[in-house]
Amino acid sequence: MPRILAIDYGTKRVGLAVTDPLKIIASALDTVHSKDVMVFLKTYLETEEVEAFVVGMPVNLDGEDTNNTPHVKGFVKNLKKTFPDIPVHLHDERFTSKMALDAMIAGGSSKKDRREKGNIDKISATIILQSYMEKEGL
Repeated sequence: MPRILAIDYGTKRVGLAVTDPLKIIASALDTVHSKDVMVFLKTYLETEEVEAFVVGMPVNLDGEDTNNTPHVKGFVKNLKKTFPDIPVHLHDERFTSKMALDAMIAGGSSKKDRREKGNIDKISATIILQSYMEKEGL
């Protein structure tokens, strides 16, 4: 059964999360450098079936674009070109980094783990995916 893969795109790091095959649970997958994300996705898709990508879209509280929005839009364009048969869904990513940090604190993560930005990125991707699944009734 195919999975859904979420992407929290940043110009330095990209957090990735994926559903289980039954689409019940969203789990952190990995954090990769932004220049390596397409190679990572191609390799991942060689062994796993993905039915859709969910990309976190950065917007301000007022709904306006952020400084990172153009970078994410460029990434989405490349993603659609590279994987034309896999639909791409955009999902609001407001507060996901804060929520990820709060989740790490609540889960008892050490300060060292919380300082590792890659951990926050993949947990943010997991939150984006979980939110998308809830919105879609999955």
